[in-house]
Amino acid sequence: MPTLLLQEGFKFFFYANEHEPKHVHVAKGDEYAKIELNTFAVRASYMKPKELRKALAIVRLHNREFEERWDDWHSKR
Repeated sequence: MPTLLLQEGFKFFFYANEHEPKHVHVAKGDEYAKIELNTFAVRASYMKPKELRKALAIVRLHNREFEERWDDWHSKR
């Protein structure tokens, strides 16, 4: 399970056997969300709205890096 970033208590990651479309999982404490990288669509969320907005802002800021890490990981499989 590659961890992409730890920031402001959030952990951004994807699973080793992920599927398209490219997305990240975000965890903070007991809260969780799944966000697509190309559209920023929230596919699942168990986060408070304020925390989800923060998570989305961080995904937008690091989107290119997250996509590059996704591509790199999956090209080696």
